[in-house]
Amino acid sequence: MPRSRTLPGELDPSARQLVTRLRRLKDHSELTMRQLAVKTGYSAKSWERYLGGTSLPPREAVEALARITGTDPVPLLALHEIAADSRNSRRAKPAAQQQSEQREREQEQPADPATPHPRPPAAATAHTPPRATGPAPGRFPHIALTAGIAALAVALTAALLLMLRLDDEAGRAAVTTSPRTTAASPPPSYTCRITRVDGRWSAGINKGRNTEIVYGATGADVAEAQCLLRRAGISPGGIDGMFGPLTLRAVKAFQDRAGLTVDGMLGPRSWKALRG
Repeated sequence: MPRSRTLPGELDPSARQLVTRLRRLKDHSELTMRQLAVKTGYSAKSWERYLGGTSLPPREAVEALARITGTDPVPLLALHEIAADSRNSRRAKPAAQQQSEQREREQEQPADPATPHPRPPAAATAHTPPRATGPAPGRFPHIALTAGIAALAVALTAALLLMLRLDDEAGRAAVTTSPRTTAASPPPSYTCRITRVDGRWSAGINKGRNTEIVYGATGADVAEAQCLLRRAGISPGGIDGMFGPLTLRAVKAFQDRAGLTVDGMLGPRSWKALRG
């Protein structure tokens, strides 16, 4: 399986954690980008952007990946919401600062030089005290607005970091204290019971179905094929019901030996040859 590219350094912490978890689900399922696109409805190019960290995936894409991998979508959707809020706050902050600076420039703009100013009398000029220098009137509210925006950004960042920390601590606590963990829920176990039924070989797992299966499929049909491949003297790896690389290699070897089209797909002809 190709090694995942390094995520961008400027990626938000919550988005980085979300992408990392999505990558793990994709790698564990052994699905290619094309198969992922077929099962979720989002193109392979889109998934390359989502898993590369260059684009935040839609909420529906996160739910689709969780569904096809049998994963609880709630933690992933919580991370997605935090990442989306953080992205929106970063976009809103520069716009507000730019608007504030524009107002300051307009207030500090000098008067039109074409407008004549009346010259004060000489006596009044001589006794007029120098004008105190200081910030232009009306500037303090904009400074306060800028400071408020900065304080809001700091508060949002602190809240985000606190939520991430609580999420990590809750995950560790679930691993150490909760009996319902992934370790407590192993994948289904299949047992090969090779027999001849009506002159055909059967492993007794999928009730004799000849359903077409391809790379990336899971379930009883895959386990039935793995048992029959082992009976034929070709090892598919474990009898785990997952059509992974080892099972794909075993299917191609059997098709080549049986004189069939070597495409790695178990269709009607391959099933008929497997069942003898």
